[in-house]
Amino acid sequence: MNVEKPRNVALGVVVETVNPQELYQVLVYASSQDPSQVQSSSKRLKEMLDMLGTFDALQEIAVQRTVPTPIRQQAIIQFKNGALGHWRSRKVLSNDHRDRIRARTLTLLDEVDDTISQCNEIVVSKIARQDFPSSWPDLFDNLVNTIDARLTARYSSGQDNAQDALILRRSLGILNAVVKEFASMKMLNGMKIMANLVQALRDRIYGYYTTLASTLLSTLNPDTILTEKLLQDITITHLLYKALVKVAIWSWQRIDKYSKEEATMAKAWQSQLFSFSYNYIRSLFGLRKDIVIALNRDGRLALARRPLQVLINHVRAYGKYFRRLEQLDASRFVDLPQCGDLVLFYWSQVVDATGGPTEFIADTLDAVYPTRFLVQGMVLFKDSLSQWAPKRRDGSENPNTLSREFVQNAAKLLITRFMPLNPTDLENWLADPEEWLNLEDKENDQWEFEIRPCSERVLLQLTNHYSDYVVPLLSESFKDSTSALPYAATPAVDLNSVIRKEALYCALGRCAHRLKGVIPFNQWLQGTLSVETKEAVNPGYPIMKRRIAWLIGKWVSEDCASPANPLIWAILVHLLTDRGPSTDTVVRLTAATALKDCMDTVEFSVDYFLPHLPATISELVRLIGEAETFESKRRVDNALNVVIEQTGSQISPFVPIIVQPLPQLWISAGDDWLFKASLLVTVTKLIEAIKDQSMTLGAVVVPLVRESLAPISIVHLDDDGLTLWLAALRNTTTIASVNGAPALLELIPDALELLAKNMDLLGTVISIVESYILLDAPVLVEAYGVNFFQAFTAAIQTEGLILNMKDLLVLMNLFVQLTPSGTWATLFHSSGLFAWILNKLVENETSTMMMTEFVYLFSRIVMADPQAFLQLISAAAVQLNQKESYLVEGLLDQWWGKFDNMGEPRHRKLTAMGIASFLSTGRKEVLERLPTEIFNLWLDVFGEMKEAQSISNDAGGEDSPPPLRRYWDVDEAPSWFYQNTEGTPEYGRRKAVYERDPVRTIHLSSFVAEKLQEAERNADPKLFQNAIAKADPAVFRQIQAEVFKQ
Repeated sequence: MNVEKPRNVALGVVVETVNPQELYQVLVYASSQDPSQVQSSSKRLKEMLDMLGTFDALQEIAVQRTVPTPIRQQAIIQFKNGALGHWRSRKVLSNDHRDRIRARTLTLLDEVDDTISQCNEIVVSKIARQDFPSSWPDLFDNLVNTIDARLTARYSSGQDNAQDALILRRSLGILNAVVKEFASMKMLNGMKIMANLVQALRDRIYGYYTTLASTLLSTLNPDTILTEKLLQDITITHLLYKALVKVAIWSWQRIDKYSKEEATMAKAWQSQLFSFSYNYIRSLFGLRKDIVIALNRDGRLALARRPLQVLINHVRAYGKYFRRLEQLDASRFVDLPQCGDLVLFYWSQVVDATGGPTEFIADTLDAVYPTRFLVQGMVLFKDSLSQWAPKRRDGSENPNTLSREFVQNAAKLLITRFMPLNPTDLENWLADPEEWLNLEDKENDQWEFEIRPCSERVLLQLTNHYSDYVVPLLSESFKDSTSALPYAATPAVDLNSVIRKEALYCALGRCAHRLKGVIPFNQWLQGTLSVETKEAVNPGYPIMKRRIAWLIGKWVSEDCASPANPLIWAILVHLLTDRGPSTDTVVRLTAATALKDCMDTVEFSVDYFLPHLPATISELVRLIGEAETFESKRRVDNALNVVIEQTGSQISPFVPIIVQPLPQLWISAGDDWLFKASLLVTVTKLIEAIKDQSMTLGAVVVPLVRESLAPISIVHLDDDGLTLWLAALRNTTTIASVNGAPALLELIPDALELLAKNMDLLGTVISIVESYILLDAPVLVEAYGVNFFQAFTAAIQTEGLILNMKDLLVLMNLFVQLTPSGTWATLFHSSGLFAWILNKLVENETSTMMMTEFVYLFSRIVMADPQAFLQLISAAAVQLNQKESYLVEGLLDQWWGKFDNMGEPRHRKLTAMGIASFLSTGRKEVLERLPTEIFNLWLDVFGEMKEAQSISNDAGGEDSPPPLRRYWDVDEAPSWFYQNTEGTPEYGRRKAVYERDPVRTIHLSSFVAEKLQEAERNADPKLFQNAIAKADPAVFRQIQAEVFKQ
């Protein structure tokens, strides 16, 4: 298509097939500097993306070199973002469009613009994933033929042809992207395609790579690296190696799935590539070091930035390859030829780096020893130490082990050269203490990428595998750091001494589990650490104090020192409260974290900490207010939460101090949801600590719950907000206002709205509503009865997770137990709930579990008010347009039919009592079931009770039995009944409900006798006598014996 800039294009015309001229003009406007044009064109472009042919036209614009570059870039970006997700859509793409698009992608192999080329790489890889080999069988043939021809032209002729280099870069970039895409596929068909690609490409790419790599080594020097030709050669070699490594890694993971012959060939090829890569990186890195030193000496480093950038990326690619092999299969990795030599080569570079000037080590592309290269060496060394451990995993001696001298020198090197803080660390500390500390924590989590935290892990691994060598060294270093007096402080006066000692303390903390019992921690604490923390004037001592706080936290949290030592708390609280010139924010923040770590241990006892509780609380609250970043505030608040949790009710006097700043902190947090969540946890912990005293916190709890569940917040804070709400309910004794503060009662509408509409939070919301019912069910039904039944009906009709549905019915069971029938009978009808449940039960339209729960609920209702139950059935018959007798018969079928699915004795007794109450109404359909199903049901339950009673009597019985001895039951309710409320006031409320349950307080035989008598009074005498007469005489005699003791 020859696109010309059209004139007077009317925007906004809706057409089914795209107008290429209009599309071009829209792209022109989208690339303009006029905001109004950009806005209008963006809207129109979005509409046009749904038209047939838009993506085809976008790509055609993108490949035309006569079109301005910004417009081409806009076109291919829009194509990449939209077409790939609609590649199979017949609405926007025809088969002809797809054919043309695939063909055009390979016309961009000589594209000069990097943005267009990078987008094209993604386009080719994503389309290939769907279309190769079925619709695009020649893709790899075209790529490989192009690469082969251009490599031959470039390296056989010896001429530096910029066009050849460009096409090679673009072709290899696409090859990389496509191989990466297929390597990520997990489905069987994709894995088969990748296996075929590996077989086809493996040897060919390896041949290309070894030839180019050897050529590069022979031509690379301080002069040639400044030429464009060498820059292109490095880039091409790097791209080839990236593709080769992807093929190798994919194959490495699947060698055990190959046939024996294939596995042998694959292992040989892997060994070949590994050996070549090892020998090559040795030569290449040595050559690079010489080049960097020479360029620096000649003042030409700035001229070589581009080639040095590509070169260091290439060097790091080898480390990534070796590391990935080791991660995927360490046992096979150590068996590779020269693996030990490779690891020791990388470690030798770490050692060599410490022998030169300090500036040789830096995280820059022109450093002699780039930091990330050294980190790669450290990680490889660390993860390979097990192959040289003195003892193998099976306990046998290892003949290939490292010498004591080597190990101790490695440990010394790490402690003295890589673990100390460097000038950049100190500068960043002074410039922004909080940010520096936050980055320190992140670096500790990402230790594989930073040299100082990585060196700490290497030392730890050395200590684990060579404790006989490293522990004596650390012990000796520890003794050297103290004076002749037993563990008295040897003051580190100058900054360098402070930094060296800080690194040693770091080592002693990292290896604490190996030094336990070797270093007398309590004496060290008293003679050295406590003295150093009291240094008042040395401006370098924040470095020491921060490390001491961390060290104490490390030893105690790893169970290497006991938190029962009062000096631990004295030191940490001093570091937390000290505001002198030799301390700073970093020290206080670290002390707060150390306090948390020391308290959050099994051995912690509040008795040792109580003297320091007032100062700790006030200082932590103060520190939260002073911290400049929310990350730091959250760090301190997490410490405060642990203090509250671990001190329990002892925190009561300090509640006002903690609560007073919370509203302002919440407002200032804005949309920092993590800090807001932490504040919610703080209030939750307070409530759980002070229990029923928390009812005075309504002024804080109610607004926080509302704020956390507001539309803008609920996505981020729903879990913590609901947890706070539930804790407040479980630990209070009233939902009414206390001292005029907002009341938990005010939140009931919010709870009911969530119950009705938010199925994601239904489980917790059910628990919240249940807590309200346990607290004050009459107030709930009086103030919000209609809303409650509407919300409950909406929730149960969603038929969500079966466990949530069961919990809903348990909730309603509680409600019926705790409120008089006069308050809820009408609501069961008006909400449609009773009719809905009855219909589900009669029509058998839900699971067996739910059906049994329905029977339990109906048993509760009819036990509470038999006449109301009959009226509800009559009303439901009208609502359901069914005969009343049909519903009663269906209900009785299920009542009997689901009896065998009831496992717990108390549920079976409840069902027996329920059917007895139903019988007492004298209803004809129920009476007709009396001689058969009802008698049999009762006898089953009587049999269970009698059998348990008989066994118990054989055991001897008790001298003074309670009013009702339940031999079939246990004294305590099942654990699920208490819902993890142990230790809260709600536990007592639940226990009281359980103990007052008629199923536990009423004798079943007496209850049945009473209900039979009521049935006789309420029923037609003839019907009743006929029902009795139809009973099997033997069955009736058993009933008489149980019920009337005749």
